[in-house]
Amino acid sequence: MPISRALARGRRVQTSGFRKDFRLPRRARGTYGQRVEKKQSGSHDDSSAATRPPGTPGHDFEGACAFNSDGTALVDVVFPCLNERSALPHVLRTLPAGYRAIVVDNGSSDGSGALAASLGAAVVEEPRRGFGAAAHAGLLAATAEYVGFCDCDGSLDPAELAPMLELVRAGRADLVLGARHPVRGSWPVHARLANIVLSRRLRRLTGIPITDLGPLRLARRSALLGLDLTDRRSGYPLEMFLKAHRNGWRVAEVPVTYAPRLGKSKVTGTVRGTLMAMKDMSAQLNAASRWLAPPETGGPATLRPPSLKPPSEGGEAAP
Repeated sequence: MPISRALARGRRVQTSGFRKDFRLPRRARGTYGQRVEKKQSGSHDDSSAATRPPGTPGHDFEGACAFNSDGTALVDVVFPCLNERSALPHVLRTLPAGYRAIVVDNGSSDGSGALAASLGAAVVEEPRRGFGAAAHAGLLAATAEYVGFCDCDGSLDPAELAPMLELVRAGRADLVLGARHPVRGSWPVHARLANIVLSRRLRRLTGIPITDLGPLRLARRSALLGLDLTDRRSGYPLEMFLKAHRNGWRVAEVPVTYAPRLGKSKVTGTVRGTLMAMKDMSAQLNAASRWLAPPETGGPATLRPPSLKPPSEGGEAAP
């Protein structure tokens, strides 16, 4: 189903060289953040959602279901998980049909892995601590053609991977990132400022109009494996972006809702965690500086992603 039919008008999709405006369906707009806020306040009746099996859509994203012709999942969604027992039932309920959950237990002590398995998710054990270690273990365990990544704390809606899948399947992008639009109280000021600084630096370095290096993202599994990602800590998402750019990938960005997390934050919710993440990302930027120069300084033109202009009727890219 084309993006124009999968989503209504008004919400922005931004890519390097391509931009289109559209809206989420009326029934879906704003519901995720509102649902999480109500769940936290204890005023939301989730009894109907509690009866839904894992993999059943928890809202009305048109075109969110994704199956292969043989009925297997078209998308594997990797959920790095460290003590997220309180969020897991909610997160797995919101996963659309046709998207398989791979929960990577990164040394949880609260029974998160066992709970995820009981809820129907595939569970991978990764004892080596670190976001990158857990994310990459999930990527290696994936078998679907497309792989998405999503935090396991309830702050992001996995169903918002649907427009990302549309872009990649249509050949309009190779990697799609979710630009977070925060609900009040969801994004600590120090973490948001750090993200703004990082995004500004990445725009200068790559020429890609990125506004957020968000954790919600999607690409083809085979292509991701070809990036040879090595960071096993907080630099993993940045390494993915930088190596995608180096390889000439078309990088797109779509807006996603960012709701208050369920449970205690391990990284961006604390100043110490944010500083550690910035240290890991600085290491990636320093490594990338050896092969990537800002476009305005005459860096290698071949490293810049090609334009994402719509293809012509003859099937070739428009000039």
